[in-house]
Amino acid sequence: MDLETVIGLEVHVQLRTRSKLFCPCPASFAGDPNSRICPVCTGQPGALPVLNEEALALAIRAGLALGCTIRQRTKFDRKNYFYPDLPKGYQISQFDQPVAESGSIQFEVDGEMRTRGITRAHLEEDAGKTMHPEGQDHSLVDLNRAGIPLIEIVGEPDLTSPAEAKVYLQTLRRMMRYADVSDCDMEKGSMRCDANISLRPRGQKELGTKVEIKNMNSARNVERALEFEIQRQGALFEAGNADQIVQETRSFRDQDGSTTSMRQKEEADDYRYFPDPDLPVFTISEEQLGSIRETMPETYERRRDRFENEYGLSAYDAGVLTDDPKLAQFFSDCVAAGVEPKAAANWVQGELLAALGESGTSVDEIPTTPKQLAELVVMVADGALSHQAAKKVFREMLSQGTAAEETARALDLLQIQDTSVLEQTVDEVIARETKSVEDYRSGKQAALNALLGRVMRACQGKGNPQVIRELLVRKLG
Repeated sequence: MDLETVIGLEVHVQLRTRSKLFCPCPASFAGDPNSRICPVCTGQPGALPVLNEEALALAIRAGLALGCTIRQRTKFDRKNYFYPDLPKGYQISQFDQPVAESGSIQFEVDGEMRTRGITRAHLEEDAGKTMHPEGQDHSLVDLNRAGIPLIEIVGEPDLTSPAEAKVYLQTLRRMMRYADVSDCDMEKGSMRCDANISLRPRGQKELGTKVEIKNMNSARNVERALEFEIQRQGALFEAGNADQIVQETRSFRDQDGSTTSMRQKEEADDYRYFPDPDLPVFTISEEQLGSIRETMPETYERRRDRFENEYGLSAYDAGVLTDDPKLAQFFSDCVAAGVEPKAAANWVQGELLAALGESGTSVDEIPTTPKQLAELVVMVADGALSHQAAKKVFREMLSQGTAAEETARALDLLQIQDTSVLEQTVDEVIARETKSVEDYRSGKQAALNALLGRVMRACQGKGNPQVIRELLVRKLG
């Protein structure tokens, strides 16, 4: 049977505020269980919420980045449902008057630019976290996340494949990071994705039965979950059992890439939305909106194009360096410190990215500054360090937070700059390696490399290869 896939993503992005959405409790990651809570975020009787103005401003910024229309009047609603880590018995969210709506996102898949719609972006508070200790007959609840400010970005059901959904999510993540809305660290839960998927016979206008897959924490897992669902639902269609596909919520199993049923999917009516009586309608003035527009950071597309034009980088290099705004800034600062752009690009997307991948850290967490890396690259260009030695120096710099020259001296890796010392070593090697000398003088060019290797070994790798080669050629005639 010829089937087509319809996919829509709902993405929760944690806003980068210091405090929670409706109380002053810290919104930072981790912490001892239930150590960052108060009567407001735990839903104690009589405790009243007060909106975090920075969270509203960041939600507007996210909406502008997505090309959305920003509502001048927005309100909050109570979304009622029971869950152990939802202390109030309802979630403060936005129903019929979201802060932003009707936007779009552009991205490239298989060399083709695609535009997909954004239905809405609304503010809401996060719930807590329920843990189920293995082998125990009870569960534990940590409310540190309860009340964390989120913006939920709801996409139109216009994605057509798992691969497209993956790129959509990667692009959205980059957009939110460039707009300085969130760090979008999916491993820490500051960006989570729910995927809605249905299948229907090709050409049918009516949508098929929608299945939702909850709380995936990577773009790759979103792709895997959707691929599994296409196979599962497609098999039911082929067997004539399409009626067995029910509207439900499913969870993703990372171990084998499958999904399992959690519960029947609720409809909007099931949540019994109504305006939160403790929060007023909020007005967003033209002045406030204009002020946020003026402070919008440079977009990814503009920075990528600028890196190509201003620094003369290839499209590939510019794309790698600008994927993360913090990495892009590190590179720019390195160039500003006096490094030729291509050399800086090679070190940043080579040695630096490799080290970050191994350690699982981000560029803003390392002790080495762009200026320190610039000093190291200049030392290589000036011949004070070989490239291989510089790699060792750089790893030590990342570990200890020390300067380039200081680290090179401590590791005894500085190249010998005194030509007279190198010349003496060259003379000793020539006198000792008579066979290689005869081979070179008889026309065997490979013998020169052998002699060069002998001199480098005698110098313990600290001789300048170019200088040594020139000395060998001159002395051998």
